Amino acid sequence: MRDNRAFFDTNVLVYAFAVGDPRTEIAEALLAAGGVVGVQTLNEFVAVAVRKLAMPWKELLEALKAIRVLCPAPVPVTIRTHDAALRLAGRYRYHIYDALVIAAAIEASCSTLYSEDLRDGQQIEGLTIRNPFQRPCASSALGKFSPFQLADDSAHFRRDRGRLVRAVVEKHPS
Repeated sequence: MRDNRAFFDTNVLVYAFAVGDPRTEIAEALLAAGGVVGVQTLNEFVAVAVRKLAMPWKELLEALKAIRVLCPAPVPVTIRTHDAALRLAGRYRYHIYDALVIAAAIEASCSTLYSEDLRDGQQIEGLTIRNPFQRPCASSALGKFSPFQLADDSAHFRRDRGRLVRAVVEKHPS
């Protein structure tokens, strides 16, 4: 049986910390609601944040800390996950890295996998893939969650990639 939890692909994490991207608000709203990520997703986030977002290392570590507060039990890549991903890649024709994300979401018993890169609406073993940046899904995500529901007063946040981190730190001090 699937839990009513969301699993986030790397692109959702990246957009949550991007500057000036129209998808940022949606990604922040989803991430602020909490969910699950995989260790692979965290590693991919590091690679993209350094290479494409030019995120300084200290800021990157703060972002990872915030993600791990919101998604506190990252799914590890195990041989079981690897074997499941191979099966999924062969059956559904996904690249192995995408299949690993799907396998981790299934292993975590999530009901929804949010990803911009996969087939929106596809159902695999009780998991539904959703592209949160397509209009119908995006509007429902924003209607349900505030990007700053972690913060009591979001007016003091600037439109930058540090605001989600500050909201998490404010609610979950070390």
